[in-house]
Amino acid sequence: MHQTAIFWPMLAQVLLVYIVYLVMAKRRHGAVKSGEARVSAYKVRTTEPASSVTVANNLINQFELPVLFHVLCLALFVTNGVNYLTLVLMWLFVLTRYAHAFVHLTSNNLMHRSGMFFLGAGILLVAWIWFAFHLLGVV
Repeated sequence: MHQTAIFWPMLAQVLLVYIVYLVMAKRRHGAVKSGEARVSAYKVRTTEPASSVTVANNLINQFELPVLFHVLCLALFVTNGVNYLTLVLMWLFVLTRYAHAFVHLTSNNLMHRSGMFFLGAGILLVAWIWFAFHLLGVV
């Protein structure tokens, strides 16, 4: 297996960040155009309309747990720890992030959203534990 395969899920996660940025720009522009908000509403997040603040919150989410994902991917690459298991775990994590973002940006159903969050967090935890074993030479 090529160690560089780990960069594909990383690129997919980066793509998600840009998709969320585009959704936020579209919603903010739409809110100003429809009169729901004035441009000045975006100076302070507390005055931002609900239609776009949800997207802004999701964007913040993309720089929380995914930071651990990116660090782990790089650590796996550097230590030659990329294998089929780690690659599947990383792809599963990214899929949960897409699902989380989709729910957050559409229905914003907290039960579904938190379910995706905790599933992704659990997958990432398993991957970090595997990495620890890899460093110990156990796997």
